[in-house]
Amino acid sequence: MSDASVSAERFVHESRAVLDRVTGSAAVREDVARAAELIAGCVRGDGVVQAFGTGHSQAVVLEIAGRAGGLVPTNRLSIADLVLYGGEPPSVLDDPLLERRAGVAARLYELAAPRPQDLFVVISNSGVNNVVVEMALHAKERGHAVLALTSLAHTRAVPAGHASGRKLADIADVVLDNAAPRGDALLELPGGGAVCALSTLTGVLLVQMAVAEASALLLAAGERPPVYVSANVPGGYEGNLELEKRYAGRIRRTAS
Repeated sequence: MSDASVSAERFVHESRAVLDRVTGSAAVREDVARAAELIAGCVRGDGVVQAFGTGHSQAVVLEIAGRAGGLVPTNRLSIADLVLYGGEPPSVLDDPLLERRAGVAARLYELAAPRPQDLFVVISNSGVNNVVVEMALHAKERGHAVLALTSLAHTRAVPAGHASGRKLADIADVVLDNAAPRGDALLELPGGGAVCALSTLTGVLLVQMAVAEASALLLAAGERPPVYVSANVPGGYEGNLELEKRYAGRIRRTAS
């Protein structure tokens, strides 16, 4: 028999309570509205949403860039770009601490070749690792708006990992708090530790809320949001290719 404190039912109960708090919060709705304004402004200004995260934050990046029902002018930035587009040997990715190395984000930015009107969405639960802070700083210094998705509870509980002493939430124009606890895991284990991460659930929710609001802003301005159709419905793949032509050379769509 499972421990009552660690079970599927307990995770559903606890995670649903957090999701309800997020969706029921007036402050969160205001932050989502501000995020939506950044996204809609980027799209209306012929910009691309440049989404970046490392580790499991990449799951939320994939929720933004190149998915059915999502906006077409979106681009996924990844540490793997060093190999895919930057000529580095695959062995460079063997370093488990690569995301803490100085200069990595600057190189990824250079490889993406963003335009001034592009919006950067930087995702990190802790918001302290060098590469995410460096990416946000690099983008801000070059005039881009920055939207952060992070856990304020976690980031406030740990020291900064960047030489500047700043964290992702300190740099962004708008911060979406994923409400995950310090360490991300939700269910405490007897004797210490915890299991079952939360940030992906809340991160996906916040991203889709922001995309919905951004789409509403575009519609209110008389513009049809450029949105992907599933490639697995008749005509979807061909229709998507037509939409992508407007952003040729600015968005990457590779096998994943």
